[in-house]
Amino acid sequence: MSPAKKTSNTEDYLRMYRQMVRIRTFEDNANQLYLSAKMPGLTHMYSGEEAVAVGICEALEVTDKITSTHRGHGHCVAKGAAFKEMFCELLGKEEGYCRGKGGSMHIADQSNGNLGANAIVGGSMGIATGSAFTAKLLGRDDVTVCFFGDGATAQGLMYEVMNMAALWKLPVIYACENNGYSEYTATDEIAAGSIPARAEAFGIEAHSVNGQDVLAVNQLTQDLVARARKGEGPFFMELMTYRYHGHHVGDINREYYRRKDEERDWKDNKDPITLFGAYLTKEGIATKENLAEMQAAIEADAAAAVEYALAAKYPDTSEVDMHVFTDVKHALA
Repeated sequence: MSPAKKTSNTEDYLRMYRQMVRIRTFEDNANQLYLSAKMPGLTHMYSGEEAVAVGICEALEVTDKITSTHRGHGHCVAKGAAFKEMFCELLGKEEGYCRGKGGSMHIADQSNGNLGANAIVGGSMGIATGSAFTAKLLGRDDVTVCFFGDGATAQGLMYEVMNMAALWKLPVIYACENNGYSEYTATDEIAAGSIPARAEAFGIEAHSVNGQDVLAVNQLTQDLVARARKGEGPFFMELMTYRYHGHHVGDINREYYRRKDEERDWKDNKDPITLFGAYLTKEGIATKENLAEMQAAIEADAAAAVEYALAAKYPDTSEVDMHVFTDVKHALA
């Protein structure tokens, strides 16, 4: 576990641990909702990648923006989202962040700077770059982080927006969550050469970091965010991580593209929560009992949120076109 650059602060570290546990707990509950046929549609689990979302988002201000992916629950929680509204959204209820219309793959939380998940692979890259352009145009010091997976590096949009960002020195950080697989295919079978080198071709400073080490991720992000605020952006980060579940919740039999012993090795030896928990106890920041109590409290919060969301109201049918269509004449008046 790498030491953080900032002064060790007990509450900062415990908050990072708490946020990672909140993400894992949320995903465990979301998976059970799907398996018990209580949640409509598919969802994509973020379990195993928690240190990426938390390490990055803990280095951001509320006013900073993020764009997310189809595997976006972790980003949403890390940027400040509440369990109740998130579960309501996944279950299609009116108290959800998008009044139940976005669901798992289109959840957004504008109040915390989350511009939204996107079901199109790489689809949020243009949104993130536009957000950074807006900040620069309006003279704000906001930074935007664009999350995307290794598979999205095959999308042409990535190169179009990185070219623009480099030319205009936009305050955007492109964060590639390299979890080793592009859906059902190993990354090294679909991505030729070095992924960070693709950004470097545009003159963008690129870094590769252990995505299972929350302190290493947080330290790097703090440095890049501070520099981006001063006009030194854009930047590119490749975060080496791993998803414990399949591509989506229905991807159960993974033997045809991923080995069971590989999964066990990541879970047993490289789990970001286990690693950081061991660090906290070793440094005397928390005891095992402290961490267990935190875990129990989070699980109780999640269970209560699930129960609430299951009983919550669905939107009225009168809302079917709310926030979907705009009266153009009225908007231009």
